[in-house]
Amino acid sequence: MDELSLRSDSSPVLAEIPRFEPQIEPTEKYPAHLPIRLNPLNVVLFLLTFLTTTMAGAYSAGAPVLLGVPASLPNLAAGLPFSIPLMSVLFAHEMGHYLTSRRYGVDASLPYFIPAPFPSIFFVGTFGAFIRMRRPPRTRREMFDIGAAGPWAGFVVAVIATAIGLARSQVTPLDTSQGGLFLGNSILFWVISRIVLGVDPNSVNVNVHPIALAGWIGLLVTAINLLPVGQLDGGHVVYSLLGGRWHRVVSRLAWIGCGLMVLVPYLLHSNFWAGWLLWFVLLIGLGLGHPATTESDTPLEGARKLAAWATIGLFVVTFIPVPVSLVQPSLSPPGEQGQTYNVLLPALRAMHRLFTL
Repeated sequence: MDELSLRSDSSPVLAEIPRFEPQIEPTEKYPAHLPIRLNPLNVVLFLLTFLTTTMAGAYSAGAPVLLGVPASLPNLAAGLPFSIPLMSVLFAHEMGHYLTSRRYGVDASLPYFIPAPFPSIFFVGTFGAFIRMRRPPRTRREMFDIGAAGPWAGFVVAVIATAIGLARSQVTPLDTSQGGLFLGNSILFWVISRIVLGVDPNSVNVNVHPIALAGWIGLLVTAINLLPVGQLDGGHVVYSLLGGRWHRVVSRLAWIGCGLMVLVPYLLHSNFWAGWLLWFVLLIGLGLGHPATTESDTPLEGARKLAAWATIGLFVVTFIPVPVSLVQPSLSPPGEQGQTYNVLLPALRAMHRLFTL
């Protein structure tokens, strides 16, 4: 794959089905058996991303790995509880797309993972992963199955990681006066926390375990990919369910919504996540439209129609308006702030103090 294809077919953040290249005649036959093309670049990017996510996990755990310093290499072990579940979520997401594509004879590449440099800054360690489709799905049913398979597969792994991680997380009395990097709550994350912890998560501080952090990121990946815009997974679902005309309306409204989630809280002097502004800009480049399938007039029916609405429901329960917030230390009494999931680990705490001097 050349550099131009990589830039045009992928998003620099999170996981998604990239744009299709629909130069195809309606009469073309799809092959019954597609060869598996294992590009060395797939392997190299996977290993690099596994390294950067492990370095990010180690850095967050207060055991930074410095390139060129062999003595710091054993610190990589501290990052594995974070990198393994996170890579598992991304891998499951992309393989959901890939295996469903092959089921329908749609020629698709194996996943390309995107490593993130400087784990001390990009504490997740990756910008996600993507696959390339060399042919578009022929029907709206195929489009839905391929588009929804990724989020649902990643969601299952993310829920398992979240539950396991929360069971290992430290619960302390509610006190936000020390500040920290706090995770936002989705409906689903709150429910899992309530079940696993056995207490109302809004009434305590939860110092999340790295496995739980990886699961939380996996749920955030699911929500962002299910944004009903353009050719994100959510855009595929909306196109498959409602058709091209309604997709154009929903896509533009969701794009405007990304901007409003920054503008409105800013004007109201409320908390917001600047990442929505990044997505507002990114979606312009990725495009708000959607290519038509060869058979565009056949709607989803029966169980698939219900599954499409369930996928939209999945977006609702995993969506987080303010995913991350950095709370400054204060003298406020405990309980005055609502965020309770603290991930400000030793190395991040030191960086936080540096920027607040």
